[in-house]
Amino acid sequence: MSKFEEKTINTVKIFDGKVVKLQVDEVTLPNGKQSTREIIKHPGAVAVIPMTKEGKIVLVEQFRKPLEKSIVEIPAGKLEPGEDPQETAVRELEEETGYTTKSLTKLTSFYSSPGFADEIMHIYVAKELEKLVEAPSMDEDEFVEILEVTLEEAKQMVEELRIHDAKTNYAVLYLEMQELL
Repeated sequence: MSKFEEKTINTVKIFDGKVVKLQVDEVTLPNGKQSTREIIKHPGAVAVIPMTKEGKIVLVEQFRKPLEKSIVEIPAGKLEPGEDPQETAVRELEEETGYTTKSLTKLTSFYSSPGFADEIMHIYVAKELEKLVEAPSMDEDEFVEILEVTLEEAKQMVEELRIHDAKTNYAVLYLEMQELL
């Protein structure tokens, strides 16, 4: 138990969607006062840093409605109920890029926005990529363009804000650090 723990007095469920749930918790603070917390519940997600034999990063560009723009990202997707994150990683890699892998290594996990959401993101590196003869179909509401770029090109995309999300920025930083070692 943390000295900063907030005890939940009451939870009001506001929304139960396909991807997220929203609730408002009434809590008792460590000083005994009360407050409210707006919380997004999320099943968790997985992202993959796919690397070709030539050392290129396989990325996807897609429109993100909350941002009202397209951004370039590493392939990612949410965990299905009971699904192992490694299974999700391979599924998302195949669906979004048409590649599969025999070499998948977990790097880390992190919370994407702990101030208001419980989403945990698992990050994997995929090497020894193989192009699938027939790629699985993407979600019916998903439209992506596949890009294969060098680390230098990815860093330029960060500068141009074409890469503009935490997981992909993490991937670029990770690969840059690996290059320096």
